[in-house]
Amino acid sequence: MTDHAPTPAAKPKPHVFVTGGSGYVGRNLLRHLIASGYRVTALARSENAAEVVRRLGATPKRGDLLDKAALGAAMTGAELLVHAAADTSHGRPSRAQIRTNLEGTRNVCEAARDTGIRRMLQLSTEAVLLSGAPLIMADETTPYPRRFAGAYSETKARAEQIALGFCGAGLEVVVMRPRFVWGRDDTTALPQLIDAARSGKLAWIDGGHYLTSTTHVANATEAIRLVLEKGRAGEIYHITDETPVPFRSFVSDMLKSAGVVPPQKEVPRWLVKPVVRATDYLDRLSRGVIHGPMSWQEYATLGVEVTLTCEKARRELGYKPVISIEEGMRELAARR
Repeated sequence: MTDHAPTPAAKPKPHVFVTGGSGYVGRNLLRHLIASGYRVTALARSENAAEVVRRLGATPKRGDLLDKAALGAAMTGAELLVHAAADTSHGRPSRAQIRTNLEGTRNVCEAARDTGIRRMLQLSTEAVLLSGAPLIMADETTPYPRRFAGAYSETKARAEQIALGFCGAGLEVVVMRPRFVWGRDDTTALPQLIDAARSGKLAWIDGGHYLTSTTHVANATEAIRLVLEKGRAGEIYHITDETPVPFRSFVSDMLKSAGVVPPQKEVPRWLVKPVVRATDYLDRLSRGVIHGPMSWQEYATLGVEVTLTCEKARRELGYKPVISIEEGMRELAARR
């Protein structure tokens, strides 16, 4: 009779703490991490946010990015951290955005260091590279622009620098930049595009045929898992759906998936740029009394080619999209 050694129990996955867990990316991230076997705790500023976190199967911890003591208490016991919370306003600079994106990031980093979290993922954005000029197949070595497109770009770039400044002394920091997150459960881009299309405000700049990179939310959350597990400390990783697509056809397909007829109106770039520049300046000067058709931040985000390469993530993390753009569009249409 042969004795068999017992099969060793699988090592439990680490405990992950998430900020921004009730937001669009955050909700999908909680689902993905829990399905992957992680224990997940998420920061919640309100009882409504806490209830969202509970429904998704994670444990809510009440607190605020600007309350470092509460952050530290909420993080206690976690090993990994995803900092996804941010003020994503694309309008004129505000004290609230500066405090959330800069002071909040610093507080999160200090609390993570002090409570013994070993690895932190700073969820950033391609917007840190935007100036208003086309951004063509940018990689992680592309420098910040001399002049940022707006307050969102600038505060997120500075937040990256703050987070990376904490790398070392026991805390590993990795930065991830997705571009144009979209897909199921979208409470950000798609609702805004639908409103713009229905109100007649959506028009295609120079026909809208320039290219854009995109990142389905399922690809973003899978990439976050990979970065947490395999990303090199101190590094930045770009994440996309891999193949750039024409902006107009992509947005039109999103609108059609929601039962909205895409507009046909086009405006020439030579007219749009000076108008946006002038009204953006007047918006800031008047503190919001004068509004233009769009901010320069919005123009830089949606009005020119913005494409990224994610070859580094493919090479170092083994990243590849788990859902294609075509599959994502079918999923949107099926949930209509």
